[in-house]
Amino acid sequence: MAIITVSRGSYSKGKEVAEKVAERLGYDCISREVILEASDKFNVPEIKLVRAIHDAPSILERFSHNKQIYVAYIQSALASRVMKDNVVYHGLAGHLLLKWIPNVLKVRIIADMSRRVAAEMEREQISESEARTLLERDDEERRRWTKALYHVDPWDPTLYDLLICVHRLTVDDAVDLICEAATRKQFETTKESLTRMQDLAIACRLKAALIEQFSDLRVVCEYGNALLYIQSGGRTLHRLEERARELEKEIPGINNLEVRSGIPAPGHAV
Repeated sequence: MAIITVSRGSYSKGKEVAEKVAERLGYDCISREVILEASDKFNVPEIKLVRAIHDAPSILERFSHNKQIYVAYIQSALASRVMKDNVVYHGLAGHLLLKWIPNVLKVRIIADMSRRVAAEMEREQISESEARTLLERDDEERRRWTKALYHVDPWDPTLYDLLICVHRLTVDDAVDLICEAATRKQFETTKESLTRMQDLAIACRLKAALIEQFSDLRVVCEYGNALLYIQSGGRTLHRLEERARELEKEIPGINNLEVRSGIPAPGHAV
């Protein structure tokens, strides 16, 4: 079976598509549940986590440390949740966190702007120009958030396996296409994909445990062998090494844990 991520804009019917796909395949459908799980596990108010993934930094501003912490909590909750497999996730940027997992089907749902504007006008009881301005602002916020965190443009079609415009194609058409693709051999759960999922969950859990103290931390995990990278040296590096020894005993699935000074090579780092 597969993991399906549905990337969507507001009023694109992406939520409806995701829910219908999950219902037809018998999968769990998750979005806000990940926020609630992170809120409960890390004792952070839900509203702070929501703001972390919806309030994009300005052009001149980098992600604040608090925002990094909250995003790490959300990523950890999502990585743990998808380990159960058979999941449809329609939250923000799930396809990018899970991009190295072989059995993830990455879907982007888009919709005709005029229809989105009409839906916004009806919901908010505002003019066409006001609705268009709000939608364009929301699209830009999502774009800047993704660029700031993952350094890619979420509108890049190469990030997805399926790009579906709900216009001439209906919601049910989109559901048909996604369900058919999800049954392809390329998206079957394999030993390799299970290993990758476990590695990602370990990496995200390590980062969530350490990011509050070490803001420049990056984590890589392959086959249970975890590497912690930090650009700082001296006492900061020593403190990380001490904390790493504790976490190696606390987190199941870790075969070996090492701390290194520097930046990891491009790859599966979180």
